[in-house]
Amino acid sequence: MSMLTPPGMGGEYRITGDKYPRMRRTGGRRRLVLAIIASAAAVGLIGWGTLQLIHVFSGGDKASATAPVTPDCAGEPDKPAAEDKTEAGTKTEAGTKAAAKPLPKPGQITVNVFNATPRGGLAKKTADELKKRGFAIGEVGNATKQFDKKVEGTGILLGAKAAAGTALPVLGTQLAGAEHRTDAREGGEVDLILGTRFKDLAKKEDADKALAELAKPKPAPKPSSGAKNC
Repeated sequence: MSMLTPPGMGGEYRITGDKYPRMRRTGGRRRLVLAIIASAAAVGLIGWGTLQLIHVFSGGDKASATAPVTPDCAGEPDKPAAEDKTEAGTKTEAGTKAAAKPLPKPGQITVNVFNATPRGGLAKKTADELKKRGFAIGEVGNATKQFDKKVEGTGILLGAKAAAGTALPVLGTQLAGAEHRTDAREGGEVDLILGTRFKDLAKKEDADKALAELAKPKPAPKPSSGAKNC
């Protein structure tokens, strides 16, 4: 049976069916599909909005919204500088000396002078000169077998570990190039062992200048170029 559109209907209706013809608007199925899609989109938007409201009222963004913005250099709390205690005093983390032991004066240092060279009378001559420069003189004589004719440099300054940053540097201003060593002794005396290359003590004016430089406080090191300025 052919489908006809009754006159006067303007093409709006069409006749369907084999036994009982019915008239139905054209395009109804399309409208139905569009309505379903619109309903689904509305439900999705309502659900998304509900989730956002729950997230806001539960305080999820509170911390990030109220947290102050700070520069990188202030991101970490200030830490106290670690201290490194050494024999010469206490050092801060930056390496500057704090409360370092004061250097002893020449009159507070007792020097034993030993000759490890084959030249005679060298120990006494050196001890006399050190005495003129204010040092206290202890034992004077030839070096023991441990050092006799075995010191190739100008000399060796030998003392207790506590003297490494005090008495030995002060005595070292009198003899350039001398080697500094420590041993297990407990006394405060230090030894000056003259070596084969020893000729004479440093000139008094040079020794005084070196002693004055030694007594000056050391400047604090400059910060590295990679440090941030806040």
